[in-house]
Amino acid sequence: GINGMSFYQKNVEGKVPDWAETFEEFSESTNENVYYFVCKDEASLVYMANLGCIEMNPWHSTIRKPDNPDYCLIDLDPHEIGFDKVIETAQAVKGVLDQLKIPSWCKTSGATGLHICIPLGAKYNYDQSRQLAELLVNIVHHEIPAITSVERSPSKRRRKVYLDFLQNRKGQTIACVYSARPKPGATVSTPLFWEEVKKGLSPQNFTIKNLFARLKAEGDIFKPVYEKGIDLKK
Repeated sequence: GINGMSFYQKNVEGKVPDWAETFEEFSESTNENVYYFVCKDEASLVYMANLGCIEMNPWHSTIRKPDNPDYCLIDLDPHEIGFDKVIETAQAVKGVLDQLKIPSWCKTSGATGLHICIPLGAKYNYDQSRQLAELLVNIVHHEIPAITSVERSPSKRRRKVYLDFLQNRKGQTIACVYSARPKPGATVSTPLFWEEVKKGLSPQNFTIKNLFARLKAEGDIFKPVYEKGIDLKK
């Protein structure tokens, strides 16, 4: 539950049934091979739910092209600052992307921030994705330095929205689209139309109780993130 004991589990070696697919990857931090659970169908999704997994935190790439992310991520993470400033920052990011004719999709994190995703079509590596995000966030920070920061240390970004580009690394995970979060109200990481990213928006508006009605009405508006990627050289 939300207030109970919880942990993040990455290595599932010997912990899942034989039918479950796993992906083996060497971990430099632990100096051993890690066996990641591969969620690829309804059965594996239901299996995780039955384990009591609240959040789903996948990589940005698939087992087909593990070194090539499907999208570049800009994570807007507020620190001691109101969500209205997160909205303002997201709008600034969108403005820069529009000038560069780069398509993007925004979703709530389900917690306190917003995630902006740029489709890459698994054509580029993680270093290229990170460099793109770093360039973009520095432009945004230059435009609105009063409310944003590119400093990783929390003590150096108090009362700022952290423009996190370092999430674009192999093995990094975020709560995926439509993932529930262990937060009051059972919030869900929900994709947004850019017209919705304005004053009055709140991550608490999207929960496990109302998400299905939204999906039925709007469909999967996040789907294009996994389709044609941008031309990075262009």
